Parts: sequence; C-alpha cells; structure tokens
Amino acid sequence: MTVLVVAASLLIGVSLGVLGGGGSILTVPILVYLAGQGTKEAIAASLFVVGVTSLAALVPHARARRVRWRTGLLFGAFSMAGAYGGGRLAEHVPGTVLLVGFALMMLATAVAMLRPRHGREPGRPGPARSEQGGRPALAGLAAKGLAVGAVTGLVGSGGGFLVVPALAVLGGLPMGLAVGTSLLVIAMNSFAGLAGHLAGVTIEWGLALTVTAAAVIGGTAGARLAGRIPQDTLRAAFGWFVVVMGVLVLAQQLPPAAWTHPATWAVLGTGFGSGTTAVVASLVRRAPRHP
Repeated sequence: MTVLVVAASLLIGVSLGVLGGGGSILTVPILVYLAGQGTKEAIAASLFVVGVTSLAALVPHARARRVRWRTGLLFGAFSMAGAYGGGRLAEHVPGTVLLVGFALMMLATAVAMLRPRHGREPGRPGPARSEQGGRPALAGLAAKGLAVGAVTGLVGSGGGFLVVPALAVLGGLPMGLAVGTSLLVIAMNSFAGLAGHLAGVTIEWGLALTVTAAAVIGGTAGARLAGRIPQDTLRAAFGWFVVVMGVLVLAQQLPPAAWTHPATWAVLGTGFGSGTTAVVASLVRRAPRHP
C-alpha cells in the first residue's frame, strides 16, 4: 500500500461528502491504475468502499437536515433491485467495455448537470416533483431508480454521478438536499451491487479496508464543508469534475488510433462546447440587470 493510494483515497471521501457522488469515479481508477487490481475486482471493491464511506458521510448531512428520507428510501429501494441485477450481469461483460461505458455515462451526466435549468430559480424545487407526489411521482422514482441501479451494479459505481442529477435535475431538489439524499441512495445501491458481484469475484479485503478507512475520514470532513458552499457552485463543480474524470478514463481505455479519429474529437468537442455554453448562459441569466 503506497502513500499515493491512501492520499487518493482521502479524495474519494471528500468527493462523496461535498458532492454527494464521484466516489466510485475515483475509486475504480485508483484501484486499477494505482493499486494494480483487475477491473472486475476493482469494481467490486469500489462498491464496498463507496457504500461504507457514504454511510459515514450521511451522518453530518442528516444532522444538518439535508436528507429527504422518503425520497431517498423509495429511490434507493428500486435502485437496489437494478443494482443487484447489474452486478450479476457484469461478470459476463469484458472489463474494458465496462470502463468505456462508465466514462461515456459520466460525460452524458456532466452535460445534464451543466445545462441551465429553465422555469425556476436555481436551487428551488419544481412544483411537480415534491415529496407530496402521488402515483406518477412513485412511478417516476421506480423507473429512474431501476435504471440508475442497473448502471450502478454494472459499472461498479455507487450511482452518485447519476443519482445527484436525477434528484436535482429531474426530482427538483435543491443541490444541497440532492447531495445529502444521494448518499443514502448510494449506500443502498453499493451494497446491493456488491452482493451481485461477490458471486463472481474475490475482494482483496486488506486493501479495501485500508482505502475505506481513508475515504471515511475524507467523507466526514467533506460533509461538514458541503453546507458552506453555494448551491450553483456545487452543481458546476460536480459537472466539471465528472467531465475531467470521464476523459481521463477514456484516455486510458481507448486505443491510440481512436484519438486520431475525427469522430472522437467531434464527440468530445460537442460535449465540451455544450457544457461551456450552458455555464456561460447560466451566468448571463443570473447577472444583475441595470436599468
């Protein structure tokens, strides 16, 4: 175990505590590229690390009343079913395919997070997506939960990079509440996905427990910082963080020939352009207007 792995593990926790996601986005590359684990073993271990760290980071958010328990438990219950199924399916999918799919999903999610929200003030929940929702709201939670859970189990992610946008963009929660609530869902998803993976892989528990201990320390500190950061800053930071990590994972997995192909740069350019345009439009829209 190197000092670099432990230091990077602290960032896993800080990311989860502050952003409500991004833990597994860091954990899988750390275990694969720094600790030298195989992709599928790293994916299974990351679910354990992220699950335990999310529970630890959830406590400060709950004390600060930044958790919507009903929404989180309902979303998490449906996600767990999808996560277990995704975890069982993952053993039949090549590791490189899993990581490339993981990176592409990250980039798509980042664009959704960076896109300006129309029709309501930043951080204010939408009228049709409150916790008083009836059957349509429950149906929506079920569909989103199953989809997020399936991706969670398949690619070894706790789902934060999908759960936070689902709660903030689609669920209408202010970013602070979306971050806190996502930690509950991430923990539920992670342990369900882990159960699915354990049938096909063996975890190196010494490494997993060491990474988890460092991540828990970082997660507790990050959760205490989260309440002091503006909602829009959290949202933009999360979006750009996912963009950077997605490109890094793709860079490791795609063959060199792919980076010289015009289609690759067209896709990356479109994503970068969309994100930049969204941020600029959001800043212009919020700028004070003088008579």
